[in-house]
Amino acid sequence: MDEKADLANIHQVVGVDMGINFVATSYDSNSDTTFFNGRPIKHKRAKYKQLRKELQQKQTPSARRKLKQIGQRENRWMQDVNHCISKALVKTYGQDTLFVVEDLTGVRAATEKVRVKGRYQMVSWSFYDLRQKIEYKALKAQAKVIAIDPTYTSQTCPKCEHTEKANRHKKTHTFCCKTCRYTSNDDRIGAMNLQRKGIEYLVEETART
Repeated sequence: MDEKADLANIHQVVGVDMGINFVATSYDSNSDTTFFNGRPIKHKRAKYKQLRKELQQKQTPSARRKLKQIGQRENRWMQDVNHCISKALVKTYGQDTLFVVEDLTGVRAATEKVRVKGRYQMVSWSFYDLRQKIEYKALKAQAKVIAIDPTYTSQTCPKCEHTEKANRHKKTHTFCCKTCRYTSNDDRIGAMNLQRKGIEYLVEETART
C-alpha cells in the first residue's frame, strides 16, 4: 500500500509518551489524555530485582536455575503488559490513525548516567518492545506509526513552544512553562509535543505530493 495514500486518509493523530511512572501516556486530536499507570509495574519489577539479588548471593546450581526461570517469567509478564497497552491504544483509535512514538533505541546509552538505584528500572524497561507491539497492531488495523527523536519533548511548552530545562520538575513530575506559565503533568506534555510533531509530519509529507 502506498505510504502517501495512507497519510491522505489519516483523520486522527495520537502522541504516545513512554515512561516509568506512566508506562504510556497518549494525547489525541480531541485533546483527550489517557494515562497507563506504571507504578504497580515498577514495584513488581523491584520485587523481581530483590529476589534475583538474593538468588545471586547463594551461587548454587538450584539458585542459578531459579534465576533463569525468574528472568523468563518477568520477561513474559512484561511482554503481556505491553501487549495489553498496545492493544488498548490501537483498539481505541483504530483505522487511519497516525501514532507518534518516541525513538528510544538509544535509551540504554542515555541512562548510563542514571544513579545506580534507579538504573535497573530505566535501562531494562521494555520501551522498544512496546513500540514494536504498537507498530504490529497498528499495521493490522490499517493505522500508521512513526518514531521521532524525543529530545526536548518534555521540556518544550506545547502552547508557546518555549523550551527550557527548568520548565520540567522531574521530582514532582510536573511541567510549568517559565514564559506562559502553562502547567501540566510532564508525561502529558511529552505526549502533546509528540502529537504536535505528528501533525507537522503530516503537513510536510502532504506538501511534497
